[in-house]
Amino acid sequence: MVDQDAPKESPRWMRLLFGGRPTLWHVLVPLTFVLAGLIFATSANVAQGRNIRSSGGDLVGLVREQERTLSEREAALTRLQNEVATLTPQQGPARAQVQALQTKIDAMAPAAGLEAVQGPAVKVTLRDSDRPVSSFNGAYTANDLVIHQQDVQAFVNALWAGGAEAMMIQDQRVISTSAVRCVGNTLYLQGRVYSPPFTITAMGDPTKLQAALDADSQVAVFREYVAAVGLGLDVAQATQTTFPAYAGSITLRHATVVK
Repeated sequence: MVDQDAPKESPRWMRLLFGGRPTLWHVLVPLTFVLAGLIFATSANVAQGRNIRSSGGDLVGLVREQERTLSEREAALTRLQNEVATLTPQQGPARAQVQALQTKIDAMAPAAGLEAVQGPAVKVTLRDSDRPVSSFNGAYTANDLVIHQQDVQAFVNALWAGGAEAMMIQDQRVISTSAVRCVGNTLYLQGRVYSPPFTITAMGDPTKLQAALDADSQVAVFREYVAAVGLGLDVAQATQTTFPAYAGSITLRHATVVK
């Protein structure tokens, strides 16, 4: 006969795990560890080696911090280049080899953008619209009234296609592998941040460069928004301008699949 008042026997898995009838403490402790493990696993999966606290903070602030780091490294690079220029003539028997390598570097420098150039150019200036979004009665959003990365890239691509021999964006010399990115409504270029208006200056035959802008389909779309929402676009020609040498890295980087 079964005693109805006797305590019910615990399931077999509990008895095997705890050696007898489990208490509330026995249950809560492993449950806490399980939950903690889930939290850590989720955190690791989201972070993927990054600092979650810093990655979720002020993006513009992080860019500014990287900009300061870049300035320090550029200063260090300049010092090292000056040291190399000073020590090279003192290399004795190796001097001829160093000079031969330098001759090759000098020959490739113009194509790589590593020396200053002069010549005629076309300058493009892009500006955000100064009209309030409320004036469009819902036909356009605030996103339509500002310059985007693809707008800058459209003009850059058209000018390269039009035969540009050298190019500047804002106050920086850029080359064919330079990346144009946006951070909010600012332009992030080679470690520095710029606010609109954005200027793109291309050196080459002004007639051909202007024709390339007129024929480009993406530039044509931008012109439609100039007319519709008041985006700013100015194109001017300069008979003579000077570009400094490109001072960034020329190491080609490419995307890789994360394993």
